[in-house]
Amino acid sequence: MDGDFRTHFVREPSALKHHPALVLNADYRPLSYYPLSLWPWQEAIKAAFLDRVDIIAEYDEEVRSPSMTLKIPSVVVLKDYVKPRKRVAFTRFNLFLRDEFRCQYCGSKGDLTFDHVVPRASGGITSWENVVAACSPCNLRKGSKSLRQAHMCLRKPPRQPGASELMDTGRKFPPNHLHESWVDFLYWDAELQA
Repeated sequence: MDGDFRTHFVREPSALKHHPALVLNADYRPLSYYPLSLWPWQEAIKAAFLDRVDIIAEYDEEVRSPSMTLKIPSVVVLKDYVKPRKRVAFTRFNLFLRDEFRCQYCGSKGDLTFDHVVPRASGGITSWENVVAACSPCNLRKGSKSLRQAHMCLRKPPRQPGASELMDTGRKFPPNHLHESWVDFLYWDAELQA
């Protein structure tokens, strides 16, 4: 693994097709909810052998070498705590996550792009406070007009999210694959329903 092994997550789906390992921080919380902090099983085994993680849950499947047999890790916990980032990067993905993957004009979920609330032609800047997720039809309808000129309104005012807020929002969007050994670690601090 290049760079800091503790926060290097594989985002290529092909690398995670078979037996990914959920990576927990030393406090037993996932390092990231969205994208979920996952390593390919090979990286999890490597980190365990290098004594960087403890294996706390396993798949039923095994891997073999000439001298040993080992169950594939499904959940690993870092031995050293990684301090979460406080600042949230202004990226398209984080913007869509802040807006819960919905158009901030009509609420639709499909065909998302982003829109400057105060158009750039009118001096609007590209910032958390001026950019929102928008579906293509709403974006075309608004064009370079103000909200008032376009007779449109926002579902909620845009603002810069905090890291913990984005993490909480990410928990609403579970990945396509959730192994049963992960569930207790993903939602252990969620509020219980009465």
